[in-house]
This record gives sequence, C-alpha cells and structure tokens, in this order.
Amino acid sequence: MARNTFKEDEVLETPFDFRHLLRASVYVKKYVKRMVMALVISALAAVTGLLNPIIVQRALDVAIPNKDTRQLVALVLLLVATYAISIAFSAVRSRIMTVVGQSIIFDIRKDLFAHLQKLPFQYYDDRPHGKIMIRVVNYVNSVSDMLSNGLINVILEMLNMVFIVIFMLIVDVKLSLVVFAGVPVLAAVLRYIKRHQRKAWQQVSNKNSNLNAYLQENITGARITQIFAREDENAEIFETLSGKCRDAWMGAVKYSNLVWPAIDDIAVIVRAAIFAVGLLVLGPDKVSVGTIVAISSYASRFWQPIMNLGNIFNNFINNIAYLERIFETLDEPVTVDDAPDAGELPKIKGKVTFQDVCFGYEEGQHVLDHVSFTVNPGESVALVGPTGAGKSTIVNLLSRFYNVNSGRVLIDDVDIAGVTLHSLRSQMGIMLQDSFIFSGTIEDNIRYGKLDATLDEIREASRVVCADAFIESMKDGYATEVKERGSLLSQGQRQLISFARTLLSDPAILVLDEATSSIDVQTEKALQQGLNAMLKGRTSFIIAHRLSTIKNCDKIMYISDGGIKECGTHAELMAQKGAYYKLYTAQMSELGGNVKGA
Repeated sequence: MARNTFKEDEVLETPFDFRHLLRASVYVKKYVKRMVMALVISALAAVTGLLNPIIVQRALDVAIPNKDTRQLVALVLLLVATYAISIAFSAVRSRIMTVVGQSIIFDIRKDLFAHLQKLPFQYYDDRPHGKIMIRVVNYVNSVSDMLSNGLINVILEMLNMVFIVIFMLIVDVKLSLVVFAGVPVLAAVLRYIKRHQRKAWQQVSNKNSNLNAYLQENITGARITQIFAREDENAEIFETLSGKCRDAWMGAVKYSNLVWPAIDDIAVIVRAAIFAVGLLVLGPDKVSVGTIVAISSYASRFWQPIMNLGNIFNNFINNIAYLERIFETLDEPVTVDDAPDAGELPKIKGKVTFQDVCFGYEEGQHVLDHVSFTVNPGESVALVGPTGAGKSTIVNLLSRFYNVNSGRVLIDDVDIAGVTLHSLRSQMGIMLQDSFIFSGTIEDNIRYGKLDATLDEIREASRVVCADAFIESMKDGYATEVKERGSLLSQGQRQLISFARTLLSDPAILVLDEATSSIDVQTEKALQQGLNAMLKGRTSFIIAHRLSTIKNCDKIMYISDGGIKECGTHAELMAQKGAYYKLYTAQMSELGGNVKGA
C-alpha cells in the first residue's frame, strides 16, 4: 500500500498575524517611493473614474430632458476622456508595480540563498531538498505580489470606498443608507469563512511541500528506481501524494470561492432594493431617474472594492502560510558561524591537535568521547575502523562543518573556533567519496577552488592525478559540458576531476575521505604517484576502505567505540596483533593476499 514517506510540516496554530507583514516590510522599504507614486496614480485613476456616474446623471436629468445636444455631446466626450485617463493611469501603475514585485522577489531569494549557504550540514541532513527548494522558488513567487500589489491595493481599495461613499452621499443620502444596510450582513458571512480558510491553505502548503520533496528525490534517484523495478510502487506513492494535494486544494478553494459569490449576491439584492426604495417608497417626485441610476452605479462600485478587499484578504490568507515558512527558514540558526571576534587564521603550517574532544550528532549520544591526539606538520594520518565509528566525524570537526560539544580543535596551536570559516576552509582540501560535479565544463569544475587558475595550471593538476588522458579523449576536451551532477561521467572520472580540483587549490591540510573508492585498481596504482605528490609537504588525513593504500602513512589510528583504540605505523600495529591486525588480515584474506611480512 502506498504511503507518505515524508514527515508533514507542522500546522501553525497561531492566528493570522499581521506582524509577519510588518516583518516583511524590510523588503518593501526600499521601494516605498515607487509604491507611493503608484498609489497616487491609482487614486487619481479611481477619482477620475468616479466622475462617470455624475456625468451620466447630468445627461439623464438635464441634457436629455432639455434636448441640449451640445451639452450631451460635451458630456459624452468628457465621459470618454475620463475612461482614457483612467486606463492610462492604470497602465503606468501596472508598470511600476511589476518592477517593484520582481525586485522584492530578487531581494527575498538573495537573502534566502545566502542564509542557506551558511546553514550547517545537519539542516540538510534533516530535510528533503525538495522542501527547501519549494520555499526558495514557489513560496517567494507567491508572497511577492502580496508584499507589493497587495499592500498597495489594500490602501487603494479603502480610499476607493471612502471616495465612493462621499460621492454617494453628495448624490442622495437616503438611497446611500440602503447600500450601507448590506455591510453588516456581509461582515457576518466573511467572519464565518475566515475561521476555516487559513488552516485549509496551510494544508495546501504542506501537501505541496511533500509532493515537491518526493518528486525531487525520485528525479535524482531515477536510476535506482529502475534498477530495483520500483516504478509502479513509486507511481502509486506519487499518485497518493498528488491526490492529497488535490484534496487539500479543493478544500481550501471551497472556502475561498465562497467570498465573491457572497459579495455578489448581497450586491444584487442591494441594487434591487435601491430601485424598490427609489421608485416605490420615495417616488419619482423626490428622487429622479438619474439619481437612482447614479446611486445604483455607485452601489455597484461600492461592492467592488469590498470584493477586491475580500480577494486580497484571500490572497493574504493563502500566502501568509508561505511567508511563515520563508521566515522559518530565515530564522533557522546558523550554528556554525564566525565568532563576533573571529580573526584570520594565519598561513597554515599543518600541526593539528584534538584536545579532549566530545561530539555527537544527537544530544546524549557521543560519536567521539574525550578524543585527544596531535598530528605534526606534513604527517599523513590514516583513520580506519568500523562503519559509524567516527572517522568522518573527525575530519568534519577539523573542517568545522560541525562544532564540538566540548574540548578544542587546534591548528598550529590556534583554536579553530576563534577564526573565520573562510580563512580556515580556504587552506584545506577535502575529497569526499561522493564527488560532486557542477553543471558546466570540466575546466570550470576543476577551477572551482581557484578561480584565477590558468588553463595550463588546470592541465598540470589533471596530469598529476591521471585525469588528463580521459579528458583529452573527450570531444571538446576541457571544454566538455558535463551536465548536472556530472551525468556524462563515470563515478571514477568524477573522482579524478575532484582530485584535480583539490590539488589545484593547493591546500595546506588535505582530507581524503574514501576518495579512491570508485577508481579501479589499475588507475589507482597509476594515481598513487600523483597522490604521493599531493601528500608531500601537507598534513593529510586519509580514510580508506582498502587498507593496502594506507600502509605508508606516518600514523594509522584505529577508531572504535568513540575513541582511538590503537595508533602507530602499519608495522607497529601489525606487530601488536590487535584490532588493526585483525582488520587487515581479514581484508587481505578476502583479496587472496599474503599477510606474512606485510
């Protein structure tokens, strides 16, 4: 049976909160002058348009009964002019607000992306990437119109109502009271709808987030889906998630679509009442036909801003959930960041010290428990041990991808918690098992860590790591487009490009985390000379599954049960016949190798 494999975003139980709009005003302040200009232009257009019923009244009550052709023609020309002026003002306003809306989208996305770049690895570990993407793309698009046109329209429609009321009262007070009688009825209807609407649109937000996350994951994992013949089951899960989106949308639209019919029905009843009161109660002696037509026209216009305000309120209700999610992302704490008094890390010599370091990804569960060691400049250190023992955690803490729970990590006797992340990471080279390749050319990917590198430097780095042969064999060589995530390359080729990228950045401290896992043995042997060149003069931390590749390291640390159980050279650890000896002999036996004399 299909099931939703994603955790639902929590439903926000707080009431509709205009403080979110006040907070969003930071994105509006930059464009206040343009928005005020648009508001003034819109107000002029509205006032110009409100002259039309008075012009029609004058024509019906004066020009036509008196057969004054000249006055009638003048009134018609004036009517056409007011329409033309109103249309021109509206076009200018639309142009201004389009620019403002797109500028607000740009500003919010810029802030969101900059914040996402600073968030720790754990944020991405805990959330499907599709849910993050929908906030940056879809949600920002939705709220931008609310923050630009929405705010302007609220003020404009309120001004429109004030102008219309004034014009109605000038024309006839008694018939105006008939129009106002419908307002309390409408207020009661809108109050009923409002109670249900916000939660309904939050559900739409949650269901769309889940659907987007599942879609993104399945596009990324399409090959695995086909390998395990999961197409039918995945389609069933997608159908279920899509169905929940449809049901949530229909439930929300049910409430939203109640607003304009309610306003429309009340408007029709009120207009009928105007004619009934004017013709039957007051009579033609007290109210002229032109007055009734003018009030009826103003009544129609009176409900229009109310209907528009209802639609704007609908839009606010629909998008406030998106705005809350955007602020939720912006409020996500940057747990790994520069300290207020952080200084620049001097040029690294390469001494690394862990002093009584404790760390756990979850509270109360230590992966590393009071770990201490020192690595001298230029030494190569291999980290071995069972899966999940903390090997990658050590290098993650060294790179400050996570903060230690207690203890200190020092480089050249400087606590890395007190230096800027850029000055630390710019002097480190990190090669991961999953080599990420960006869209673009091979040359662009290798240059990623050193933007001012020349093509000759790129070629030399590629030659050292044995990547130049396969790159040159490609149709466009270093200018070959590798598509998203390097889809045109094998995993081994992606790792070789990553090696070249790391070598080109000339790091003082080098981390190789299962960096040769996807490279065949023959290529690895050819690469070994390049690796030796990379390691020379650099402090290096190597995590490798194939233990034969780390025999020549200056130190080998066996990590297990939250600490360093054994430490020494390959020969020393083999002589101890401890955990490393058992691991090495077991692996060599599987490979059919000879342990004796190893």
